[in-house]
Formats: sequence, structure tokens, C-alpha cells
Amino acid sequence: MNTKLKRDFIKICSDGYKQGWHERNGGNLSYRMKDEEVKEVKAELNEDSEWKEIGTEVPSLANEYFMVTGSGKYFRNVELDFEDNVCIIKLNEDGTKYKIVYGLVNGGRPTSELPSHLMNLEVIKNRNEDLRVVYHAHPCNVVALSFVLPLDEEIFTREIWEMETECPIVFPKGIGVVPWMVPGGKDIGIKTSEIMKEKDVALWAHHGMFVCGRDFDEAFGLMHTVEKSAEILVKVMSITNEKLNTIRPQDFRDLQEPFNVTLDEKFLYEKSSKKIGEK
Repeated sequence: MNTKLKRDFIKICSDGYKQGWHERNGGNLSYRMKDEEVKEVKAELNEDSEWKEIGTEVPSLANEYFMVTGSGKYFRNVELDFEDNVCIIKLNEDGTKYKIVYGLVNGGRPTSELPSHLMNLEVIKNRNEDLRVVYHAHPCNVVALSFVLPLDEEIFTREIWEMETECPIVFPKGIGVVPWMVPGGKDIGIKTSEIMKEKDVALWAHHGMFVCGRDFDEAFGLMHTVEKSAEILVKVMSITNEKLNTIRPQDFRDLQEPFNVTLDEKFLYEKSSKKIGEK
């Protein structure tokens, strides 16, 4: 296989690894393929493979194809041996089963968080047909903040927004927060998909981040923007627990017209405290 999709998939895996977001086999990536991308590799797909249970139901994704990282595979190795670490799967006619039609040549299965990925790919497809990427990584700073900030989406979003002016422009719908849950199963998939019905970013407390995008650059850029802002906040908190200066609610509102974004007013509350993490 020698396609642009393959090259782009490899690039985001390598870029994420170089950022330090994918220790060992940490993180996973999935992409809902376009019809023309499936046709381009059709001759290389094995449609006779065995159907397996997904562990959830995603009827809106029936009969579609997905490029997915493998369970237990290392992002570092995707560029070294693509066919061993990545697969293409096809879903059955009611979206309850999948089969591997390409890749994982030395055995294995798709990411253990496949139910979460597919449930969220279904939700974002229903929101916007152009949304095709779901990306999960373990960025250090945003995970660290989940131990010290309230697990409240209004507070978490506001603190991250205040660190970088571009943040409300890049993710104007804010950050959803999922309290710690066992990863990989249907329950965390349901919780995350509730967030993804309207947002592009979900924090998995004490674990990592889950983002979506129209393409790999958009998804990676979103992850990178949140993590960079989290890094700034960690540095501020290492100096003080109060801010002398910050971006105010009206300052955020003033960004809306020039950048053609609409910000949710629930994140623009007037603070009664200068302490970080308090309203």
C-alpha cells in the first residue's frame, strides 16, 4: 500500500510519539475512510476474514471501513512497520461486528478502545459528515492538571482558555471532562460520546485526551493546542496560585466577530476569586 492516507496516518503517529504523548503502547488513532480511499486499496483487502463482535452498536457506521491502530502496538513502530501495527477494518450491515481486511500481518486486533472510537466516530459523523478522525493520546500537562483542577468542564475550559488567546478560537465549544473510568469499554465510550455530540475535546481524567477532527492535521493541532496551554498553566501554577493578569470575559467576547466563532457563555462567568481553579 502506497497512498496519501497511509503517509498521513504514519505522520500523525510519528509526530505524537515525538511529542512524548505515546509511551509504550499508549494512545490510539482511528479514521473513517472515504469511498475513494477504499476503492484505491480495494485490491489489497481481504474480505473473507472472520467477523468479530465490537462490544457496542454503531448502526450509522454500517458497512464502512476504518484505519485503526492495533491493540498493544507502539506508535513509535507505525512508521517502521505499518502493516504490523495498523489495520483496516470493515463493519457489518448493522454495525455490531467488524472484520480485519488489511494489516496486523503478525496477528493481533484493533485498539482495545475500539468501542469508544467507533461510538465517537458515529456521533461526530451524525454531527458533521466531514469529521473523520478520532485521536487519543496521553499529554503530560493536561493529565497533570486533572489532579489539581476541579473536574468541572466550566472551570477546566476557562483556565485553559485564559492561557492562550488562540484557545477559544481553536475549540470554541470548550473541553468536556470525563471523571476517571476504566478505559476501553462501552461505558467510557458512552460518556465520551455524550461530550462529542457538541464538543471536539474530551479530557479523560488521570489518563489522557480524546479529540476529533476533519483530518489528521486538525486533530493533531487541536491536541497540541490544548496541551501547550496546559503546559503554560502548569508553569503559572508552579509560581503562584493566583493570577495578577488574565484574559477577561469581555475580552473573549471581543474575539467572536473577527474570528467568526461563537463562544458558550457558560464559560464566560465573572470570577469572584483570583485563585486558579476557583470561580
